[in-house]
Amino acid sequence: MTVPTANLTGLVLAGGRGMRMGGVDKGLQLLQGEPLAGHVLKRLAPQTGSLLISANRNADIYAALGAPFGAVVVADTLAGFPGPLAGLLAGLRAAGTEFVLSAPCDSPGLPADLAIRLAQALDTHETDIATVTTLDAQGQPSIHPVFALLRTSLADDLAAFLDAGERKVRAWYARHRTVEVAFADERAFYNINSLQELADLERH
Repeated sequence: MTVPTANLTGLVLAGGRGMRMGGVDKGLQLLQGEPLAGHVLKRLAPQTGSLLISANRNADIYAALGAPFGAVVVADTLAGFPGPLAGLLAGLRAAGTEFVLSAPCDSPGLPADLAIRLAQALDTHETDIATVTTLDAQGQPSIHPVFALLRTSLADDLAAFLDAGERKVRAWYARHRTVEVAFADERAFYNINSLQELADLERH
């Protein structure tokens, strides 16, 4: 791994409205008796030197959930739940490391080699952002942009992008040197968008 673990801050993005789940706090929904965000923290902790949780609700609960990992809760500085880029900005600002590894709170199966593979690609291609692609069941590429390794030096540019009213993750990535890293197992990046999907995953 070209980027030392100590120089990586893991960021769990749990600041959304959970509208497709009826407005519940998605990261706190239980899978096998544990909040989804807890599963993600367990996956990220061995890959990073420190952890942050981006959350705009239930900060006390997230703080307790993150305590065993030394995770710190950060909130959006922009009002109105403007999307994952706002959570990413909060993480970039709060991180005390050169790099942030972000992942959504609703993907409990993220790979154990996410950090090392993104770091290798970022270093090899001398880019600012490394993110994930997979192939779906039909062999078509799927992009998973909120799984990403980013330089914290991008924070000011991201703040300007958001201040201009922009919200799309891939549009912001397009402003920077970005590399996409292909992972073979699409299931590792499966994100849970509804209570029915959560129930289905619980059963299987």
